[in-house]
Amino acid sequence: MVKQARAAVTRQALISAAAEVFGADGYAMATLPVISGRAGVSSGALHFHFPNKDALASAVEDAAAESALALTEESARTAKGGRLQALVAAVGRLMDAVTDDPVVRAGFRLGGDPSRKSEAKLHDWWYEWVRNALVQARANGELAEDVSAEDAAVVIVAATLGLETLGAADRYWRSAEWLVQLWSFALPRLTPAE
Repeated sequence: MVKQARAAVTRQALISAAAEVFGADGYAMATLPVISGRAGVSSGALHFHFPNKDALASAVEDAAAESALALTEESARTAKGGRLQALVAAVGRLMDAVTDDPVVRAGFRLGGDPSRKSEAKLHDWWYEWVRNALVQARANGELAEDVSAEDAAVVIVAATLGLETLGAADRYWRSAEWLVQLWSFALPRLTPAE
């Protein structure tokens, strides 16, 4: 049991260290020796858990997806109001996580990294979550009749991923000010006229 607990701690340390390195340097520039050094483990320990850099990157993406899902589901449960309000809350919490959580930040960065042939699982998941929230908003009468849930999802996902990408170079793009501007522009177009 002690070995299993130690292995779990080592695996988590490697995922955290990899997230920091992938988030800072990107996939192509990240090296396994730097990651194992940052995690404080040997190269052998790294290869025990992850056979290669791609497997480690996939583990970071999976951990980021778990965190992002937990954040968005919590937003959906606790938001006062309907599905559009839950969507606004989820976007805010996710952007906070991208700023504050190296694993979530790296997960989104890895999904859009052109040097890695990945399926962009986190980006695809985010689009589906936003689209589903908008489909539910439509069913609840919260979405304007002339607004397509799919089209609105594309715009919201593109805006949030764009802010995330711009924020990699300048954290100002991840500030609450930009989210206020996004929703000030989008919500009047999404909601039905009074």
